[in-house]
Amino acid sequence: MEKHNMQTEAPHPGTHLPAGYGPPYPPAAFQGPQAGYQWPQAGYQGPQAGYQGPQGAYPGPQAGYPVPPGGYAGAGPGGFPVQSQPVYSQSGGPAGAPWMPAPPPPLNCPPGLEYLVQIDQILVHQQIELLEVLTGFETNNKYEIKNSLGQRVYFAVEDNDCCTRNCCGAARPFTMKILDNMGREVIALERPLRCSSCCFPCCLQEIEIQAPPGVPVGYVTQTWHPCLPKFTLQNEKKEDVLRVTGPCVVCSCCSDIDFEIKSLDEESLVGKISKQWSGFVREAFTDADNFGIQFPLDLDVKMKAVMLGACFLIDFMFFEKTGNEEQRSGVW
Repeated sequence: MEKHNMQTEAPHPGTHLPAGYGPPYPPAAFQGPQAGYQWPQAGYQGPQAGYQGPQGAYPGPQAGYPVPPGGYAGAGPGGFPVQSQPVYSQSGGPAGAPWMPAPPPPLNCPPGLEYLVQIDQILVHQQIELLEVLTGFETNNKYEIKNSLGQRVYFAVEDNDCCTRNCCGAARPFTMKILDNMGREVIALERPLRCSSCCFPCCLQEIEIQAPPGVPVGYVTQTWHPCLPKFTLQNEKKEDVLRVTGPCVVCSCCSDIDFEIKSLDEESLVGKISKQWSGFVREAFTDADNFGIQFPLDLDVKMKAVMLGACFLIDFMFFEKTGNEEQRSGVW
């Protein structure tokens, strides 16, 4: 009888009732522990203070977490942005570096240019083509376009035929297709065939920027000058907006080359396009160049795209030449 009373007064596991407190069910319903049941060892203290028990289902993102809007093309399962994309088999876009998540498009912004709204710097890296290095056979140029964090914003691919590339050289006309992280062509650059000599001011270089393809948003036209490389950035109505002025001697030996972007009166500095020194081996044996473009954060997004077009025109005019072309022009 004494042993039975001790078992009755003992706390029941999981009820947290003090000794001497009766169970909440009738004694007849209590059958006692089953055979083989082991009572908790001495010293068991039960759950720790503050333990809340097992958590329920995941409550979803916390308050303040920016969830992409519905229908966002760059979202993965659950609406969250996809940070990296597979290799494009047709465009040749490489894998590796993460892509910049697409921000919500602002008002009056051409589709695809929303990537340029939140950045004030663009890095343009031309890829090295082994066939071109080994044989000298000119191939279509490919570029990675990144932000200052190293995230890829766009991927650019030249669309040209073999005869035009190797017969016209750096002065060749081309169409440059610029793709976003979903492989969609969002910007197109159209460069017509123009004279490459500064002695003929009637047929100067120019390039047209389209966003989306087929819709012009601006132009870059060469301005004749006997000594300096000069360009004018225009809007879609061909109205002058900004000026670009380069150095008198375009020499890329162990230093960067800056093309300053200025106001129309050339009194205020707005930004710059810099040809970055990438090392002696790369500079001597390839025409793969690195560029940096700086501009104000609040600049019209269309003019940012026009600056990108100006960078490609400058690359082809002054830094695409190799071998005998460089020796004849004096650019190294």
